Amino acid sequence: MKKLLLLGDEAIAQAALDAGLSGMYAYPGTPSTEIMEYIQSSEESTSNNVHREWSSNEKTAIEAALGMSYAGKRAMVAMKHVGLNVAADGFINSAITGVNGGLIIVSADDPSMHSSQNEQDSRFYGKFASVPCFEPSNQQEAYDMVFDAFEVSEKYKIPVLFRITTRLAHSRASIILKAAEPQNNLSLPSDPLQFVLLPAIARKRYKSLLSVYESLKYENRISKYNWFKDGNKRDLGIITCGIAYNYFLENVGESDNDIPVLKITAYPFPKDLILDITERCKEILILEEGAPVIEEAVRGILDKGIKIFGRLDGTVPRDGELNPAIVAKAIGLPVSFGKEIPSIVKTRPPSFCLGCGHADMFIALMEALEPYGAGHVFSDIGCYTLAALPPYSAINSCVDMGASVTMAIGASDAGLFPSVAVIGDSTFTHSGMTGLLDAVVKNSSVTIIISDNSTTGMTGGQKSQATGRIDQICLGIGVNSNHLRKIIPLKKNHAENVNILKEEIEYKGVSVIIASRECIQTASKRKRLENAKE
Repeated sequence: MKKLLLLGDEAIAQAALDAGLSGMYAYPGTPSTEIMEYIQSSEESTSNNVHREWSSNEKTAIEAALGMSYAGKRAMVAMKHVGLNVAADGFINSAITGVNGGLIIVSADDPSMHSSQNEQDSRFYGKFASVPCFEPSNQQEAYDMVFDAFEVSEKYKIPVLFRITTRLAHSRASIILKAAEPQNNLSLPSDPLQFVLLPAIARKRYKSLLSVYESLKYENRISKYNWFKDGNKRDLGIITCGIAYNYFLENVGESDNDIPVLKITAYPFPKDLILDITERCKEILILEEGAPVIEEAVRGILDKGIKIFGRLDGTVPRDGELNPAIVAKAIGLPVSFGKEIPSIVKTRPPSFCLGCGHADMFIALMEALEPYGAGHVFSDIGCYTLAALPPYSAINSCVDMGASVTMAIGASDAGLFPSVAVIGDSTFTHSGMTGLLDAVVKNSSVTIIISDNSTTGMTGGQKSQATGRIDQICLGIGVNSNHLRKIIPLKKNHAENVNILKEEIEYKGVSVIIASRECIQTASKRKRLENAKE
């Protein structure tokens, strides 16, 4: 019996390999990144020729995975929760096309927004798309569920959503491994029109999807993860799911618990499951990480005057992560929050690394924009977003991937001059290229700065699809070669860089400035590896 000590992300990755994975597709985003990284570094991936290259964005990732599924192979896609927004078009429609080989979409949610713009709950997408959703409580369950998720996917010819959260993704536990399964053979769909969503076909497939979704409530590979444990204390019953179950156990213990508990970790679930506990207890407390998904379902099922407590009535905070103290308070146990942090201890907001090229670029940009006043810079998602903080305070937006370019276009349309976008190289190929095309077609008066550090720096230095291609991409889209400029953001080049920025900012059309300098962290890592080889 082989055991490994793995992060939740790594347990999912190892399970996929053991379950016969043929293709892994992803765009890096915390807290999902380690799934792809683990598979990329795995000897099993190499020996079994598992496809494992990063995709340009989440949409291209899920579409490529659907293509592998079309060919009969098992595929997995991994992204953070906001990445599922980018992938939503392919995700929602893949439920209607169905799959051929098994397809799992892992969405890693980030309650409390540790490294995200919002804390949306991916379970809504599962219900919206009418696909099954697994939500493991621990690392072993995450590992085991992957096998069942692939089996469910292939049995019902449907994609499966796999929802995890930050604490599960980034904590470790010992995992007992299963025997590895072989990869599927190449096989095309039996119905040649399965993936053709013409309206007449789509309408029929959607009716079939709704029927399948109802039947999933009684599928053993889903229902076995939802169970009820009775107790003698009938005043309060607990309904909990995912990692919230662990926080409950931290307070009451597993063997000593005499409270009725319903644990839900897979969706959809039948109405009878809820009635088992609600018919026994006077009141119900619902503990779930994220939005009140189960709570709203329970309130919709019940009409018996029973009191229900949870996020909707304020018993559990509506925002932020759960933790054992919040759960203890909700179930009426004494709460200990620990000692307060002394006032002498100051918070340390994140800042640019020493020697970061983004910093030198912003210093030059701030000087070039000084005559125009504040409010002219639209930024994007990446390390360079830190320029919103002192001492720079240089950017005025950070909304979603690629929005810097398109917001700059809109502001220019409104009459704002100058209108400047700052976007990183990886974000540019993720979602910025289409915005640049809009700017070229409209001949918008915008200056777009692509701050190129030749990596996906914010998530740990993964490969950037833009490396070595930005010039050709911009020219191919139609940027005038006279207004495609390059700078190297170093202090010794400051005066020259400011002059170039001033010239292009004044240009009444589309100008692109590529500020290229290797990320200081990846450069240091590369040099260490080179020295080690020598």
